[in-house]
Amino acid sequence: MLISAERILLPTRQEFVAGWVEVAGDVITAVGEGAPPRTADQALTGALVPGYVDVHCHGGGGAAFASEDPTDVDIVLAAHRAAGTTSVVASLITASVPVLQQQVAMLAEKVRVGDLAGIHLEGPWLAEDFKGAHSPELLAQPVPSVVAALLAAADGTIRMATIAPELAAAMEAIAVMIAHNCLPAIGHTGADYATAKAAIGAGATGATHIFNAMPQLEHRDPGPVLAFLDDPRVTAELIFDGIHVSPELAAFVMRVIPDRVVLVTDAMAAAGAPDGDYMLGELPVEVRDRVARLAGSDTIAGSTLTLDRAVRNAVAQGIPLAQAVRSATSLPADYLNLAGVGRIAAGNRADLVALDDDAVVTGVMYRGVWQ
Repeated sequence: MLISAERILLPTRQEFVAGWVEVAGDVITAVGEGAPPRTADQALTGALVPGYVDVHCHGGGGAAFASEDPTDVDIVLAAHRAAGTTSVVASLITASVPVLQQQVAMLAEKVRVGDLAGIHLEGPWLAEDFKGAHSPELLAQPVPSVVAALLAAADGTIRMATIAPELAAAMEAIAVMIAHNCLPAIGHTGADYATAKAAIGAGATGATHIFNAMPQLEHRDPGPVLAFLDDPRVTAELIFDGIHVSPELAAFVMRVIPDRVVLVTDAMAAAGAPDGDYMLGELPVEVRDRVARLAGSDTIAGSTLTLDRAVRNAVAQGIPLAQAVRSATSLPADYLNLAGVGRIAAGNRADLVALDDDAVVTGVMYRGVWQ
């Protein structure tokens, strides 16, 4: 199949150009700028971009990755795929280690067959004062031997783990994560600037949803946020839903560190589903007007975001479409070393998204097939 597009985002260019892509089976076999080498099988009038890559997602379509039912994984993926996301890292909320072992065992098979891009442990190694929507009684210290056993059991499918670096033995646990090819991401933390910098130096180069569940940037006590913004080794996750972070601040961060911001959803089960009552792990969540909060409180409990809306929200705040798309495709793929996705390039998986002039998804190709 040869597809031409009025505008296509190629990895060799910073902006959109006219171009084409050739697909055979589930693989991109050739790409180019300008007119295609033969008459296109399909000519798109809008923009063609890589499939979106979400590296922090808990659920969607009314289902969650933490479910005991493996078919719920397919429901979540279908809900996000409809919005253009073709690669997803399954995030697991805090649970006991035995429960996490069961959840990881189920999800690992989905990683092996390529349905999931990996697994993210968002807990249990978090600071209680910044736990957010995590059960406090299930939080745990990052005992290195326990961390190692859980990662080893996952056989390389856990690509990222969130950790509060001020916890006892956290630095040793960070070393264990790196040894298992798991990216340590600082988050749900009360760490000060010095502790955050020490953790970054130890290899914790991810920032789990910057600004959320951490001390805020203050002029005499800058906390972890300044460490993230100021250190070129750090990639910062950003939930651009207009709720977790003000749109103006979110856009400012994307302008300040344009090559180090990864758009994520942190979506829970209500993404792509109606308002209502849900569960996030063991905690009840109320979703009203598309905002998810722990039942009876003001605590935000994930989001109902999809990456297509995050891209449009960024564009609405003046971020160029090409930059917003990169923050939802190639940058997250690079963040977790996800091979074969995030770019329209020969040899990569044939995951493509067609956009209209308002960046609304009009078509999704997944593994070479229009959905």
